[in-house]
Amino acid sequence: MSVPLSLPKFHEALMNEASYKTEFEAKVRDAFKNPFCKQYLKMGMKEGILSDMSGALGTIHDTVVRAAIPNFIAREIVDVRTTTETLERFPLEKESVAYVGSESGTIRIHGARYSTVDINTNVEIKDGVEWTKNFVEDAKWNVLNRQLEALGRSIAKIETEKIVGLLAAIAVGDLATGGVLGGGGTAMSWAKAVALWDAIETEDFGVADTMVLHPKQASQLFTATEFINSQYLPSSETELTRGLVGQALTMKLHKSSAGTTNGVAHSLNKTVAAIMLIRSDVTIDPYEDPKNGVFGLVGRERIGYGVLRSKAVARMTNIQTTLP
Repeated sequence: MSVPLSLPKFHEALMNEASYKTEFEAKVRDAFKNPFCKQYLKMGMKEGILSDMSGALGTIHDTVVRAAIPNFIAREIVDVRTTTETLERFPLEKESVAYVGSESGTIRIHGARYSTVDINTNVEIKDGVEWTKNFVEDAKWNVLNRQLEALGRSIAKIETEKIVGLLAAIAVGDLATGGVLGGGGTAMSWAKAVALWDAIETEDFGVADTMVLHPKQASQLFTATEFINSQYLPSSETELTRGLVGQALTMKLHKSSAGTTNGVAHSLNKTVAAIMLIRSDVTIDPYEDPKNGVFGLVGRERIGYGVLRSKAVARMTNIQTTLP
């Protein structure tokens, strides 16, 4: 059973939260001093879309979020939860042991033991766009919106780089099978996908449900007869623009150029392998630096992430880096 994605909320939904509503009122006051926000309102009124600064800031937020959502590939490849805590501790159960005594047949049970993993939600992902006052004053509606969309995509890309990097940083000896799988210098194939799937299966952490590929390996897999003839995901769930390219065995295949390495592929059971905690999802704030004559917007989110079960992650290296 798939877990619904945790995605940023649009402005209307956020206004139901008291803390956001209070912060938003302060943002509206600041926006009147920001040339970008003033020009955005002016152009929006000219287009008949906006009528006040509150509406302008709400539309700015929604434009950034709408552009970011298709690029939140990280939220597809690991378990994602929201939190209000600065730190969460995850207990990891080790197997309990039961055995039968030699004569009486008495069953003795050694209870489960636990280790823990602490995840701090102190990672701030932040990016901004800035313009000179002259540029902003001449910018039209479509130009302003394209800049906002670029900001949304940038935030999502940074997040994906961090989560893919988390998987790539797992030490070789801590991976499923205790090492990397060899790609033999040949193209990504159905047989290689099966090997990555099997590596997770042997560790008894459930089945692999996710594979993360560099776009070049995804292109190679598209030429595999078994993949072409296999049962694809329903078209409504296969979105190349979101990096979801299909399914092999029990694994959804995700491609991304953010953080991945050409020639390397990962498989994992996302429900147990790693987790990303979202303490504060995407918000947008006016930004100004009058001393240098630039103004703009800053988008930020606060998250935490970590590996819970490294043996639920498999890695294959030395895959061909060009199309066959």
